[in-house]
Amino acid sequence: MIDKTQILQLLTDVSFETLAKVADNVRRKTHGDVVHLRAIIEFSNYCKCNCLFCGIRRDNRKLTRYRMTEKEIVELACDAVNAGFKTVVLQSGEDPFWSVKKLSKVVREIKKFDVAVTLSVGELSYKDYAMLREAGADRYLLKFETSDKKLFKALKPDTTFEKRVQCLKWLKELGYETGSGVIVGLPGQTLESLAEDIILMKELELDMLGVGPFIPHPETPLKDAPIGNPLITLKTLAIMRILLPKANIPATTALRTISPELGIKALQAGANVVMPDITPEKYRTFYEIYPGKGQSKGSYEFWKNFLNSIGMTGC
Repeated sequence: MIDKTQILQLLTDVSFETLAKVADNVRRKTHGDVVHLRAIIEFSNYCKCNCLFCGIRRDNRKLTRYRMTEKEIVELACDAVNAGFKTVVLQSGEDPFWSVKKLSKVVREIKKFDVAVTLSVGELSYKDYAMLREAGADRYLLKFETSDKKLFKALKPDTTFEKRVQCLKWLKELGYETGSGVIVGLPGQTLESLAEDIILMKELELDMLGVGPFIPHPETPLKDAPIGNPLITLKTLAIMRILLPKANIPATTALRTISPELGIKALQAGANVVMPDITPEKYRTFYEIYPGKGQSKGSYEFWKNFLNSIGMTGC
């Protein structure tokens, strides 16, 4: 088992090129050159939470809010499947309007298309997670953002670190492919705490890992903070690929938002998933957890062609 000191050495003393080469070899050996294309639908930007780093936080009064209808979501998912996507990701803020009963109905309808369904709708009860699993949900993504309990409490005042980890354990117990991850460069984060994040992701034996840089949003308390270091973000991604060879790791939208080249580097450093945003244009602009987020898009064929140009195969 790797320890904190070793991880810090990898983050500080080993070049990204060296880490990326090892991670890329692990990815190729475990997954081949296949990149999974997963269509993401951001169906509501209402959120009851007030996370300091998030643009759709409760106190952002300047944001135009929206909720897609059940019919809109199901029809869009159908279009995605017809286009070639084999996974549909349903993501939203923690929106009380979307009861588990309503969401379960949507999941059941989408499962009729013979497609995997991933959910990312925040913290729920064990019973609620079980109902969604019974409805057919296959995967669940719930980032813990940081394992530094003091920093977590400051940045996420509506919950606790302990509750977040408990939710992840419930999800694994219920048989979900369980995903989590971190934001690199959060104000107050240290390399030591980032090393602890890496250890926690390994300890949880996660099936999916999301590693993206912090990007400040102008309508949050952290608007003047610097962008998270992309190089440290990529190093963290590479380390996670080495530690969890079988996990699915996306080239996150946040990296691609800073620079398309960073998305390519992520794919060359162990990432094997891309999640094109198929949310309708009239809504996409308003799911702005950070500036530029609404620009992540592209058809199934676009991404297949792009991946082919860098020696990978989209599926």
